[in-house]
Amino acid sequence: MRLPELRVMGVDPGLTRCGLGAVEGRAGGALSLVKVGVARTPAGDDIGARLVAIEAEIELWLDEVRPDAVAVERVFSQSNLRTVMGTAQASAVAIVCAARRGLPVALHTPSEVKAAITGYGNADKAQVGAMVTRLLRLDVMPKPADAADALALAICHIWRGGTQNRLAEAVAKARGGTAARVPGAQGASGVGRARPARGAAL
Repeated sequence: MRLPELRVMGVDPGLTRCGLGAVEGRAGGALSLVKVGVARTPAGDDIGARLVAIEAEIELWLDEVRPDAVAVERVFSQSNLRTVMGTAQASAVAIVCAARRGLPVALHTPSEVKAAITGYGNADKAQVGAMVTRLLRLDVMPKPADAADALALAICHIWRGGTQNRLAEAVAKARGGTAARVPGAQGASGVGRARPARGAAL
């Protein structure tokens, strides 16, 4: 059975630059770019004001993109505590924005995304950006790297989500039942919802 297309919004969290990207497609099929960009906040602003600004930008994206799921980079330990704290705070904002709308949220580690996109878990940002450009058939590589990383998160989730759907269908078939669509991938949380009708193409 052919899998339905999935529209996923990827979030590469950060306080100074929060990468945002949306991709549509299905596992094993062609992928298409919906939108890509970066939410920026001044480093000198109060932390509360910066988080509010990021929340507002993410909410605007959710209104416009209307994704089926949101994929956020899982925060991992870094030597710079200040950087990892800011990343974690921006990540939490993205998760809350999605959960408020009942959207499934999946957390993917950087190595998981790199392995899915390039086949190598230690790939550098240039390699990831090059593969994102190729997979989405773009003329130029999305910049800055935060934007390309957000698209890579979305692609990773589409591919993993498709795998999860196939597993669910296989299990249901073996049991003689009907598989429910699995909206998220490993580590997903939240409540699925019916895909709303969309307006004009972005």
